[in-house]
Amino acid sequence: MAFLDLPRRRLVPELMDTLPVDYAEFRTCLRHLEAINRATGAYRPTLRWLDRVAARHGAERPLRVLDAGAGHGDMLRRIAARAARRGVAVELTGVDRNPWSARAAREAAPDGPPIRWLTADLFALPEEERPDVIISSLFAHHLDDAQVVAFLRWMEGRARLGWFINDLHRHAVPLAAVRAAVAVLPVSRLVVHDAPVSVARAFTRADWLRLLAEAGLEGVARVEWFAPFRLCVGRIR
Repeated sequence: MAFLDLPRRRLVPELMDTLPVDYAEFRTCLRHLEAINRATGAYRPTLRWLDRVAARHGAERPLRVLDAGAGHGDMLRRIAARAARRGVAVELTGVDRNPWSARAAREAAPDGPPIRWLTADLFALPEEERPDVIISSLFAHHLDDAQVVAFLRWMEGRARLGWFINDLHRHAVPLAAVRAAVAVLPVSRLVVHDAPVSVARAFTRADWLRLLAEAGLEGVARVEWFAPFRLCVGRIR
């Protein structure tokens, strides 16, 4: 599939990151993104990786999970539901720089599982914030290359058991599919613009291998492809 790979469009901004919008439109965008995540099976790679970590962790205490760039909180709610079904104790924390994210996440499940929501720059989290695992979903492509390298190093230094990045594969096929989908689906204008941009700002395997090498993690993390066009990077100690 490499012959269809595209150059990464690092400088193309996403409207959700730059356009002044009110809270109602922001929340609607998050809801639409969650619906797309459900329809495309976006949670599966992270849940399967966490199953492997949980099997090695044991049951002497809860598994502490931090979601970087938690957004609407849907990944953590999925983790909570799966952990409950399997009898795995977890402590879940979501961190996002946008204060509206925590509000939207709480409103999405007011009677849901106990999840701690933090509004902060993840790089400014106190040193004592050291979870067992750090996960992210559709967060890394918002960063430029230098920030991705810093993020990789930060996770490696903070996570006791490992970390996992769940993101998109930059490729002509998903880009065409996303453009066609948002042209006909009843989704917010932010999603119409940002969904194709997200694919264009995402990564190839070669990108990840280069970024891991720059972070000093060459040969340490595993790069895996998941259908439909998810490229994930994980590390279990």
